[in-house]
Parts: sequence; structure tokens; C-alpha cells
Amino acid sequence: HGIVANFNGSISAEHGIGRLKRDLLKDVKSELELDLMQRIKDAFDPKGLVNPGRVL
Repeated sequence: HGIVANFNGSISAEHGIGRLKRDLLKDVKSELELDLMQRIKDAFDPKGLVNPGRVL
């Protein structure tokens, strides 16, 4: 992930960001981006039932 960050890349995943990559997001995403991702997830899944522990 360090090499990707050096080239201003990002972490991605086919089915969203899961538990393994969740903590790495703070290194490649701004606080605003992290907040927006959480708000999107909360809007679609307000009770946190779908993919608990995942970001998106």
C-alpha cells in the first residue's frame, strides 16, 4: 500500500472496503472522504445490518 500511496493511488476493493483495509484508509483518504463514505453507508444501512464492520 505504501507504493500505491507514493503515486497518489487509492485502496479499492470489488465489494467495498472490508476489515483488512479499513484501518489503512486513513493513510490515503481525507477526513472528509472518510466521513462521506460513512454517511453513504449509514444512509443505505441505518441499522448497520449489511456487512457489519465494513466501510462501504
